[in-house]
Amino acid sequence: MKKVLYVPLDDRPVNLDDVITQGKSAGIHVITPHVADLRNRLDSHKTSSGTTLLTTSSPAYGDTARIRKFILHHAASADGFIISTDMLAYGGLIGSRRLRADAGGAYPAYDPEITNLLDVIRLVKQSYPDKPVYVLDTIMRLATTSFAEGLDLAAYTESRNFMLQPRRSFTQFEDILSGYNLSPAGAYGSTATFDKEQYYNTRQHKFKTNHYILEKLAQEGYIDFLAVGVDDANTQGVQINEIHFVEECINGWLGGMNGQNPERAIILPDADGLGQALLARMANQLYRNGAKTECAVQYFGPHGSTITSPYEYMDVHQNILRHVDIVGAASESVGGSAALEIIAVTAADQTPAAVDRLAANHANGVLSVVIDFVGSGAADAAVTESLLGSRHTGSILGYSGWNTPGNKIGIALGMGQARYALLVTETDAAALSSAVNAHGSLLFKRFLKDYYYKRLAIGEIREYSRAHSLYVNVAAIADQNMLLFNSPEDYSHLQALLRERMQTHTATLAGTNAFLIGSPEPACSIRQISGAAWSFAEYSSAALHYHDPGYIWGRAFEITLKPSVTLHKKRKN
Repeated sequence: MKKVLYVPLDDRPVNLDDVITQGKSAGIHVITPHVADLRNRLDSHKTSSGTTLLTTSSPAYGDTARIRKFILHHAASADGFIISTDMLAYGGLIGSRRLRADAGGAYPAYDPEITNLLDVIRLVKQSYPDKPVYVLDTIMRLATTSFAEGLDLAAYTESRNFMLQPRRSFTQFEDILSGYNLSPAGAYGSTATFDKEQYYNTRQHKFKTNHYILEKLAQEGYIDFLAVGVDDANTQGVQINEIHFVEECINGWLGGMNGQNPERAIILPDADGLGQALLARMANQLYRNGAKTECAVQYFGPHGSTITSPYEYMDVHQNILRHVDIVGAASESVGGSAALEIIAVTAADQTPAAVDRLAANHANGVLSVVIDFVGSGAADAAVTESLLGSRHTGSILGYSGWNTPGNKIGIALGMGQARYALLVTETDAAALSSAVNAHGSLLFKRFLKDYYYKRLAIGEIREYSRAHSLYVNVAAIADQNMLLFNSPEDYSHLQALLRERMQTHTATLAGTNAFLIGSPEPACSIRQISGAAWSFAEYSSAALHYHDPGYIWGRAFEITLKPSVTLHKKRKN
């Protein structure tokens, strides 16, 4: 089994648990830092006056020094590396956007502590030049973090709206740093709920880090592939000059065209899907020596080129193509020689046709990945119910209906490409069994979380949390930090409510046509591909430990969820 050292963006399941399981589905042991060193949390302390919340404080961030030691300690045993610079340098994604009293010194010696941490990437590549080193970096998002270091939802809303306003266009690095507050015709005024100068300090510091990674690490050959995710973006605002600067660096330093190079660096809207996308690229490199998987995109509803999310600066179709580049695949036209088809559902009433396409692909030996672009932040009910009505859904290689289009693409395509790399190369029976169980568990989880939790159960949880808020001034958003805004007794009730509902939903999902667990003719997952021949495994059982689901960050938005699915090799008819 191959070993990949992985430093995640943070400890949320989408960046940690799911990547570990995805690795198992591709026959990869994912080595991660100790969970305590990755721990990210929102504010854990509060002050109040009666039923009025006054302030919150004391978030938690990852231990950057220990993460650096972890990388060096395990480097010799790893076959490849995937490293989040946000975690390595700042202790995680929310740590990278902490408001700062200063922006550091002049580039490139802007912060010796930060550059010393980043330079571990150089040390690794110098010591192990033949091992692939992939890096995940992010362009800082528009908004502040709610309920981290005292910033509330009002600060989030004002900061996002303020930073969405158009900025004067600059191309030079120093001009970008000094021009964050400049409108096309003048300058912007004051802010009420957050300190904009501290925000600009943070933005300057992070952009210096972006520059350092590109110039001092990627350009000099210490990074084999760099994925730059633009978190919480838009087609205008304070990020645009930074995006264009990075694109020009990719062109000038890394041999790119139009701001992208599929072999060296890609920039696109995503953050939480990039760990899975880079693991897919790694699996493809380790098992197939980087051979390109031909991928086609078929839309069921409006074409992706006509859809741009308000949280992204790139349309859906461009975003898919750039994710195809990240996972190490290649784009192919529909009807060509594609081995893998991305079924992109963009209209709910077109889902029956998408389900028919699944069946046709299965009959024609074409593998499928499904992405639900209809649901906003969670899987759409009509799309999901239609998909779960088909037994072919249990054999897809990837699926997501969660959050932004970029997140959905990275998760689903990452699942698909990683799984494909193992299916066409592995022959050991025990390894195939372990991997198909992991893939079945991850696919089952995607539906259980993206639909049954994020679309169904979360509503009841939010309603209870808000109705039982300790403080009247945050009652409408109490579910954003239930540890602080609900009583211990109500928090325990919310835990129990989550666990009861997810037990019920697990049983319901197991019985859908997509899985048919416990029926005489259960649905199947693909176990192995040998040339044109596919072998299958039947879904046998699905279980969710009662105490498994939990609110990892103390908020309703994010839960842990680790269903365990087993499959048995299907006997030949």
